[in-house]
Amino acid sequence: MKSIQIIISIAVIMYLSACNSPVEKGSETLFAKENLVAWCIVPFDASHRTPEQRAEMLNDLGITKFAYDYRDEHISHFKEEIGVLKEHGIELSAVWLWLVPQGEKILNDANRQILDILGETGTKTEIWVSFPSEVFDGISDSACMEKAIKSLTVVLNEAEKIGCTMALYNHGGWFGEPENLVRIIRAMESEKIRIVYNFHHGHEQLDRFPELLDLMLPYLSAININGMKAEGPMILTLGQGDRELEMLRKIAASGYSGSIGILGHTDGEDIGVVLERNLKGLEALRLKL
Repeated sequence: MKSIQIIISIAVIMYLSACNSPVEKGSETLFAKENLVAWCIVPFDASHRTPEQRAEMLNDLGITKFAYDYRDEHISHFKEEIGVLKEHGIELSAVWLWLVPQGEKILNDANRQILDILGETGTKTEIWVSFPSEVFDGISDSACMEKAIKSLTVVLNEAEKIGCTMALYNHGGWFGEPENLVRIIRAMESEKIRIVYNFHHGHEQLDRFPELLDLMLPYLSAININGMKAEGPMILTLGQGDRELEMLRKIAASGYSGSIGILGHTDGEDIGVVLERNLKGLEALRLKL
């Protein structure tokens, strides 16, 4: 009788251990709403929300983190946006910076305004930096490295002056390759540089994702997720692809503990509707983890 009880106890322990596997425990918090960052919700919103309306929408959805993207016409409201986010208890997790170097001029007027406003308001955040792919077209790999490091050093210096950090954002082309992002960080030798990896800019990397995740893992601060099919489209609601579940499993099992970005990146739609659709898709995926 005693031996039977021991066997049953062992079986119960094994079952409970399986139920609390690293993937499951990781997914409980990693993909929880508290860890989600709303991304691409300013210029893509067909409802053209004001900063106040945007914050109210995020409150209604239960999202407490926000990464700010913009077009030039939105910059005049950026200072207001920062104040409103604080009032609504929403963390400004990151700010987008789109670099288009022109000879020796690295920062354009929009870049300068964004950095100045962050400094004026004392806002400490992560600056997500990327380039148009054509910036690196037609030049050698060594020239790409030199150009990227030169440009990013300017941004890093400006970020450090105002107490911000920097993350490299994959957006296609040479700069969108994770191997190159890691090479840049190692060459710059700064602990204040991280990586933001976007599913929707990584369709060509799908089959290599497990090895690329391992490579990027020491530097990752955010992963922006999306429904994924090898043939596209680029933007797809979570749960409507056939590859994102396996990718989320890899992330949860890897020990990654950074932020998870949820996209509002569609044209001609109310962003609140898009975010809600993705939240429902993510919840369905979580049940399958």
